[in-house]
Amino acid sequence: MNKDGSFLEVMTMAKDYIITRSRRVPICRAIAALGIAASLGLGTAFAQDPQPESGTGRLSKESVTSQEFMVSAANPLAAQAGYDVLKAGGTAMDAAVAVQMMLNLVEPQSSGIGGGAFLLYWDANSKTLETYDGRETAPAAATPEYFLKEDGTPKGFWEAVVGGRSVGVPGTLRLLEVAHGKHGKAAWSDLFQPAISLADAGFEISPRMAKSIAAAQEKGLDKFPAAKAYFFNEDGTPKAEGSLLKNPEFAATLRSIAEGGADVFYKGDIAKNILAAVQATTENPGILSLEDFANYEVKQRDPVCMDYRAHKVCGMGPPTSGGLTVGQILSVLSHFDLPAMGPGAEAAHLFAEANKLAYADRGLYMADSDFVRMPTKGLLDADYLADRASLIKRDGAMGKATPGTPPWKDAALRSPDEGLERPGTSHFVIRDSYGNAVSMTTTIETGFGSRVMVNGFLLNNELTDFSRVPEKDGKVIANRVEGGKRPRSSMAPTIVFDAQGEPVLLIGSPGGSRIINYVAKTLVAVLDWDMDIQKAIDMGHFVNRNGATDLEEGTEAVGYQQALEALGHEVKIRDLNSGLHGIVIAKDKLTGGADPRREGLVLGD
Repeated sequence: MNKDGSFLEVMTMAKDYIITRSRRVPICRAIAALGIAASLGLGTAFAQDPQPESGTGRLSKESVTSQEFMVSAANPLAAQAGYDVLKAGGTAMDAAVAVQMMLNLVEPQSSGIGGGAFLLYWDANSKTLETYDGRETAPAAATPEYFLKEDGTPKGFWEAVVGGRSVGVPGTLRLLEVAHGKHGKAAWSDLFQPAISLADAGFEISPRMAKSIAAAQEKGLDKFPAAKAYFFNEDGTPKAEGSLLKNPEFAATLRSIAEGGADVFYKGDIAKNILAAVQATTENPGILSLEDFANYEVKQRDPVCMDYRAHKVCGMGPPTSGGLTVGQILSVLSHFDLPAMGPGAEAAHLFAEANKLAYADRGLYMADSDFVRMPTKGLLDADYLADRASLIKRDGAMGKATPGTPPWKDAALRSPDEGLERPGTSHFVIRDSYGNAVSMTTTIETGFGSRVMVNGFLLNNELTDFSRVPEKDGKVIANRVEGGKRPRSSMAPTIVFDAQGEPVLLIGSPGGSRIINYVAKTLVAVLDWDMDIQKAIDMGHFVNRNGATDLEEGTEAVGYQQALEALGHEVKIRDLNSGLHGIVIAKDKLTGGADPRREGLVLGD
């Protein structure tokens, strides 16, 4: 129990949330969750947060400890679903299926079977790290001019988002099926039952979901009949916090998938319904085909790993830029004594400068490597990154960084993509009693995705993660639209290993193009400054995406402003609403944290 007495306050709030906000979850499950926390002294906590892109405050949290297994997810009901699977002897992969299905129901604005995901899986038996690419794909018929208007100019972001044209073939469900086929122990169908039961019985809308709905009304959520009927009252007002929400359509969809597997989604009536919905939108009708769905494949790719001091930090490779860019940032920072420096303005300056260099390379080189030649090895080359680190001055900011020239002959043929994807994503981490681990980032892109809803779930707007401009100054942009291609992402699910090759940290976050900053900052806080995982997540963000340096309002990071401006940084104070979830793995215990900026919960035994 926390010495400062905050444990009782947090547990009271947890009880109110789990039972009052979800009365239709069997009470014994809610009591069990509270009993676990009480017996082990686990802190449970949630953030009071609106639309995924903006926050309205924090709830103080304490880190959670357990011995056998743990799950940290962005919603208490999702964490509970994962906990129940682990408690029954399931694997981390089993729990991941249950967590994702529940997130789709209770946090529909952020992720679900209408979107895509990247998953890292540590197999404790074989001592191998596997990475799964479930990113959405563009229609086969798409061309680089996909988002250009008749006059040849690109559509604005929101012009492109709303409607069926922004929807890519979803990958999350196939990813879960493929990974579960290799690493699952529980029956596939059983893992859908918690979400099915709650969808039928109904749940009460959480504070964050209610605020998300209200904010998204301004961006066209109520333009489409299915979404309007589900998220809004008959008089057109957004459904409020505490309103009972039932989703029998989604329950029926999950029953079909539970019984028939992912083929029901990709080769059956669900695919046909999705196509009908995206093609029928009056705004931006889509061009997806049944062949696009039938041909979708999850790809198992090589992890991207980088040594960082005494650890190896591993992430996902292209089509996400997350693993490469985090790796570049850390490699550049390894040339500075951050452990001795500690957190403060000096470290924030170096961090911002390292980010500028990495984001400059990201914009020029990184995209779907199945379609675009990429200097992956060159971007992680130690000599190249040492040269990049030498560009950082401790007594002044460099301004906007230019891309480097890694050892690769085609560098001069590219033009940079300066587009930045929007946040609308979730992340969860799981460690089971067998030693297996999952770090998974899952998304429908912008909050509420394309706004198109079918069969009880929202469809992504992932294709707006492509560059809407295919070329610049006569040079192609690597992340342009192409048929069957996967758009570049910033998602950065991460697993850190010790010198013996054992996993010691699972981490990741939503946050659009700022994900890379959030994850890298937390890694520095844990690995260099030996911070408790919860305190590392809580720590105020300092972010740079090769432009202004953003400091998180209402946090200690604001105190760095004067010193950073004196060094030449353009500083902006912003709401930086991450959704970090992490687990530190030690020999004798697991320690978990959940982002206070969201409604996250850690449960373990």
